[in-house]
Amino acid sequence: MAAKRGPKMPMTAEHKAALAKGRVEGRAVREYLEGLRATKPKRGRKRTAETVATRLETIDAELGSASPIDELLLVQERRDLRSELESMSDIIDMKQLEAEFVALAKSYSQSKQISYQSWRDVGVEASVLKAAGISRRN
Repeated sequence: MAAKRGPKMPMTAEHKAALAKGRVEGRAVREYLEGLRATKPKRGRKRTAETVATRLETIDAELGSASPIDELLLVQERRDLRSELESMSDIIDMKQLEAEFVALAKSYSQSKQISYQSWRDVGVEASVLKAAGISRRN
């Protein structure tokens, strides 16, 4: 048999406020870092919606005369290109995410003991850290 636990103590208002603050800070930091990752420039030539649409038209034309294995590959490429085209329409407002990050990052950094260099290692610009009040000495 499991031992009975004592009566539960209700959370204090301060504890609830600290939990809420942590959730807000964590959300702002997570969304900013996800935005950085999503907008990070990729190697090679940048594809536009027009070039993707042109390739989709080419695939549709090639499907009629393709061998079965080529058809399979073209169908997969078409699926990938359609997905890429949809993701191009998702616009990320990095200015808004950065503003929220700057407002909350110092407190989050202090509570989680995150160093300046760790922020830099994940791609946060030095100017953003400076605006947030996070220095190399923190």
